[in-house]
Amino acid sequence: MNAMLAAPPRQVLVIALRYLGDVLLTTALPHALRAHYPGCQIDMLVFRGTEGMLQNNPDIREVFTIAERPKREEMRAMLRRLWRRYDVALVPQPGDKPHLFGLTSARLRLGLVPPHASHAWWKRLSLRRPLLVDEQAHRIHENERVAALLGIASARTVVPPTAHTAVHAWPARLTGAGPAAAFDILRPFAIVHPSPRWHYKRWHAEGWRALVAALQHQGLQVLLSGGPGAAEAGYLDELMDGLDARERAGVLRIHGRLSLAELADLLRHASLYVGPDTATTHLAATCGTPTLALFGPTDPCQWGPSPAAGLDQPWLKSAPRQVRGNVVMLQHASKPCIPCRNEGCDRHHASRSACLDELPAGTVVAEALRLLPAPAADAATEAAV
Repeated sequence: MNAMLAAPPRQVLVIALRYLGDVLLTTALPHALRAHYPGCQIDMLVFRGTEGMLQNNPDIREVFTIAERPKREEMRAMLRRLWRRYDVALVPQPGDKPHLFGLTSARLRLGLVPPHASHAWWKRLSLRRPLLVDEQAHRIHENERVAALLGIASARTVVPPTAHTAVHAWPARLTGAGPAAAFDILRPFAIVHPSPRWHYKRWHAEGWRALVAALQHQGLQVLLSGGPGAAEAGYLDELMDGLDARERAGVLRIHGRLSLAELADLLRHASLYVGPDTATTHLAATCGTPTLALFGPTDPCQWGPSPAAGLDQPWLKSAPRQVRGNVVMLQHASKPCIPCRNEGCDRHHASRSACLDELPAGTVVAEALRLLPAPAADAATEAAV
């Protein structure tokens, strides 16, 4: 038995109050806990709107949600609801709210604290074994450090959501996604996700259009994915307007049509996924889809996608091309500022990023075609002839 525990924990709360991609990566903790303590019941607390990443997760009993900026009444209600309900609370992030919920929900609390003592004294006192955040480490490896406090050797297996969508249901599910002929789940298809949440993570429109045209030329069905927001939808409109009529007619727009769990089910059948640094790219990687990730200002050492088999070899900070399992990452590594870890060149969400603006379309298209699995490439070529 681990020195911190007199008996195996019966109930554990894992707190992940961050964005969608963070919630997905944190699923490695419940998975490792259940493998190590099979009788343990695990709940998670997440921001409202991110719980879709946990749909039908077999390792999690209950998911609690709270607003990203909750009113005082909502905070009090959640604190009362969680009060001393758990044997252990895991707090794998250094923010104030996660630590406050950890402090009230369990007598034994383990997790991460900020590196500066002056900003974290009460958090350090609240934890049995506080760990300083390693700002150079990947989120997966930070989770592993927390799991190790409970004697768990590895916590690298990320568990994507599922809606248990049947294969035969997809043509009807995607009816009306575009003017193209009915979607055929048995034909090779690629999911292209041009629109991240923040502008500074975007690749250029000319590149996306060249990619769509090249994939269609190979005979692949092209599904255009994106979030439900107006800005993301507007960007997809701009891309579509720049395609010729034949190319435009061959694109199925699935943005805003699927839940995260349904999208994960569809990704499991895709021959290829291409996208920037966004939660959907993380989702594709964990689903085992051949994934091409386009990175700019973001540091891969911390936020590179985790492949389906787990991130055993860390991502390098900067390299033109890196491969980890089913994931290939491209960067404009000849620019000395890569990765700057800022919000683009102008340092705000709507900023441009020269490293992505100057990433050549030919480089991305060539890599995407190279990444196609051989059976899919052969089938696509036959369909194109």
